[in-house]
Amino acid sequence: MTETVPAGKVHAKTPKKAAAASFMGSAVEYYDFFIFGSAAALIFPYVFFPDSGTQASIMSLATFGFAYVARPVGAVVLGHFGDRVGRQKVLMFTLVLMGASTFLIGCLPSFDVIGWWAPALLVVCRLMQGLSAAGEQAGASSLTLEHAPDNRRSFFTSWTLTGTQGGQILAALVFIPVLALPDDIKYGIGWRIPFWLSAVVVLVTYFIRRSLHETPTFAAAKANNEISRLPVGDLLAHHWRDVLRVICCAFIAAVSTVYGTLAIKYGTEVGDVDASITLWLVVAGNVVALGTQPLFGMLADRIGRKPVFIYGALSSAAVMPFYLLSMESGNTLLQFALSVAVFSCGYAAANAVWPSFYAEMFSAKVRFSGLAIGTQLGFLMAGFAPSIVAALGGLEPGGWVVISLFTAAISIIASVSALTAKETYRTATAELGGVRSAATAH
Repeated sequence: MTETVPAGKVHAKTPKKAAAASFMGSAVEYYDFFIFGSAAALIFPYVFFPDSGTQASIMSLATFGFAYVARPVGAVVLGHFGDRVGRQKVLMFTLVLMGASTFLIGCLPSFDVIGWWAPALLVVCRLMQGLSAAGEQAGASSLTLEHAPDNRRSFFTSWTLTGTQGGQILAALVFIPVLALPDDIKYGIGWRIPFWLSAVVVLVTYFIRRSLHETPTFAAAKANNEISRLPVGDLLAHHWRDVLRVICCAFIAAVSTVYGTLAIKYGTEVGDVDASITLWLVVAGNVVALGTQPLFGMLADRIGRKPVFIYGALSSAAVMPFYLLSMESGNTLLQFALSVAVFSCGYAAANAVWPSFYAEMFSAKVRFSGLAIGTQLGFLMAGFAPSIVAALGGLEPGGWVVISLFTAAISIIASVSALTAKETYRTATAELGGVRSAATAH
């Protein structure tokens, strides 16, 4: 029998501090991701490519997806170290890498200056963003879950994804004034400023996260020699079904990229909606989600992860065609109402619950790896959704049908996959993943 570690050698749980650190880390990640997505839709076709037409838009949106190619690689590497050396150390690394790569994007020369080297360097920086993102949400979710009380895990981990809303709101508020600038300034130095400002958010988060202790679960497991020597090997041997389940469930993240990147491009191209209005639509959806996501997290602690997740997936798919059609209506009030409905009242439910829902499928020995690898493989769908759907005619008149059918398909896949999972909201943290370790026993 494994000897349990003395309680005095393990720091107490600090769920509020862990949730705050995770919120800020996700805010950094999605500030950086959202300004890239917005720029890929509205700026980069004119800066990094020789032709500003449809082909340039498709290539520009494809650069958005390149981060998702790097993410599975980063998931394996960062997941290994997250399960071997600790959640907190890896999260410090991902924070610095994301901040540096985003700042460098703002320094890149345009196509007119260095030709095809410009989009090539853009892709390199985007890959660095992807490597960072691969470990950020998995690490933050694992860390917060292991700090949380058993009966409030979904609520506290929901703040990891609520941080994404904070980051997107901040990014939009910074980016909207850029769009109002004269073209020579906007496509010159103007678009670079939001990328440079990411350094400020990174510094604030760095000082918050630096003082956060490692989780009691991981510290106790390390003290009792229960750390896996090869987490990926153990993961594939004992949890491969859960990895596949998470991959398919994670397709739901494509709703977010359709909403935050493709829909704003559809609005400007087909609906002739002012670009700044499309960004305000995203701000509205994310502001309301700041309030609804913690509520959905609380609901999942009361009735379970699966019903809340499935509701979020199916409801966002059901409302998406109405939101897209509103882009062509000329009715701004209707656009804002449907933006809130599809994102804050629909997708936000799945978004709030998945950090606990996915993480609870795995034991502590492989939680970081399982969550990172499963989500990042599933997020490939989210990364390339804008360029794929655009290539299928999603940015042409009537393209709302293509976008809506795509959203419905990925939502159904995610929902069916969720139905096959075990319900874990009443399972003690020490027993998650079907394993009760001496290190985590109370």
